[in-house]
Amino acid sequence: MNIYITRDDDILTATLEGRLDTPASTAAAKELEPLMEEADKTLILECKDLTYISSSGLRIFLTLRKAAAAKGGKVIIRHISDEIRQIFMMTGFLNLFVIE
Repeated sequence: MNIYITRDDDILTATLEGRLDTPASTAAAKELEPLMEEADKTLILECKDLTYISSSGLRIFLTLRKAAAAKGGKVIIRHISDEIRQIFMMTGFLNLFVIE
């Protein structure tokens, strides 16, 4: 799992590549801490190269959403695959996030 964070004014983009499975979720949560700290901004999760997401990965997304809601920011998820869209639909996450 690789995560790259970039900033463009008040927009932080985290590009996620690979499998966000249970073993990778601990390191991923740590790498995404800068987004938690700046959750008052627009946070974009770029997922075009995300190949899998486990319940631990979904928990990270939900934690980011809660932090953004508390601080007046927003989370946008971009370019999820059909497989990940299916997981989002089955878990109800599709209705929790703005998905582009």
